Amino acid sequence: MRTGIILVGGQAVRAQGREKYFFLHQGKTFLSRLLESISPVTDKVILVARDPVQCERFRDYPEVICVTDIRKGIGPIGGIHAGILAARGDLVFISGCDMPFVNGKIVDYLFTSIGDYDAVIPTWGPEMFEPLHSVYRKKALLGYLESHESLSLRSMIRSLNVRYVNVGEFRNIDPTLKTFLNVNMLEDLSELDKNG
Repeated sequence: MRTGIILVGGQAVRAQGREKYFFLHQGKTFLSRLLESISPVTDKVILVARDPVQCERFRDYPEVICVTDIRKGIGPIGGIHAGILAARGDLVFISGCDMPFVNGKIVDYLFTSIGDYDAVIPTWGPEMFEPLHSVYRKKALLGYLESHESLSLRSMIRSLNVRYVNVGEFRNIDPTLKTFLNVNMLEDLSELDKNG
């Protein structure tokens, strides 16, 4: 079983406090775009929010489950922890909510190419990973999260048996690699709207 996990609980500091998942691009919210991409290649999608109040914002999305951070205030690691505890099956795709162009074909490729590895992680080079556009084994992540000290995603990745895939391999599916574009600031959104 495949689960998609979207982390929506960030503080949106760089977006001047605006919730990035409801940013609009060409008439669709970032969240709607993500769900359109991820849902066809997963069995279930889980949103991980800060608290129950934030979960209420997604009541118009009955096709998803919303869970809340269990370990509060520790960033993406906390969201990943809550998401994998709620996931069924052993394979999870994890994404941030600020990636409106995630390509479902690439997500499917990541799922099918995990083999015996703990994770499949796209990489731009030796130290440039896409940890929030990757597929992981739930069991391996739980093992790490039971005893981790660092809150760094880089430390998490280094603890796993990872298959790294150079992003160049995806150009035949997504020539501009737009799937990896994340929008953090309002200026980025303006630029995106300008360029289509």
